[in-house]
Amino acid sequence: MTSRPHPPGLPTELTDRVIFVSGGGSAGPGWSIGRASCVTYARLGAKVCVVDRDEASAEETTKIIVDEGGIAQTFVGDVSEEGEVKRLFSEARRKFGPIDVLHHNVGIGKVGGPMETSIEDFDRIHKVNVSSLLLASQEVLPEMVSRGKGNIIAISSVAGMRYLGYPHLAYSVTKAANTQFIRMIAQQYAGKGIRANTVVPGLIDTPRIANTVAKMFSENNLDEAREARNRQVPMGRSGTAWDVAHACAFLVSDAAAYITGTELIVDGGITGKYI
Repeated sequence: MTSRPHPPGLPTELTDRVIFVSGGGSAGPGWSIGRASCVTYARLGAKVCVVDRDEASAEETTKIIVDEGGIAQTFVGDVSEEGEVKRLFSEARRKFGPIDVLHHNVGIGKVGGPMETSIEDFDRIHKVNVSSLLLASQEVLPEMVSRGKGNIIAISSVAGMRYLGYPHLAYSVTKAANTQFIRMIAQQYAGKGIRANTVVPGLIDTPRIANTVAKMFSENNLDEAREARNRQVPMGRSGTAWDVAHACAFLVSDAAAYITGTELIVDGGITGKYI
């Protein structure tokens, strides 16, 4: 009996796809979700547009990819400003051609509830977290429609679904808005070959945690803050940037060809505690 080759595994290769990653740098040393996603995409064969307002941080991500033999280019600008967004996408297209995947990975916040959140704070956070997604979508959707294919990923947060022990009003509300925004795009454009999904991270140990969220658990000791966060999670640990990046890579690949308009929660089970 003649042996037959095994069928291919999951179709997760992203060879030659152009992926525009908003927020491809990092808030500090180490692996942010944006940086890990950029590197993961490149390892799967994509051409990665590393976009960030912090040039040095974006360049660090690009260097990691290039040093590994991947393809990436840094693009510097503020994705919450309309003129900057138009310029960034124009530069990206000139370098790599049409955008196949938009990975929207920006988010800022301010700890506090309604009485601690000024209207200026709320508007600023909404502009960065939500208006930026609108501007980026307006850039990619027309060309995706004309080509009959495309993929949009937005990074939300379990904070947009549940209260996690401390007030984070503006961030939580805007991340909930991101999720609904993507659902609307998915429904409107499903028949045009475009998929849109949200990845919802839980408690992820990234450089941003050291700068902001950890202070809600321990004022002076980052290790104590990490342990307190770990205890909240049923799996007993916070996630890593790679946990989220791998989920993103699956959703933008052909392995997820029949998945659109949904949320992939990457949280070690924490949201299940609050249902």
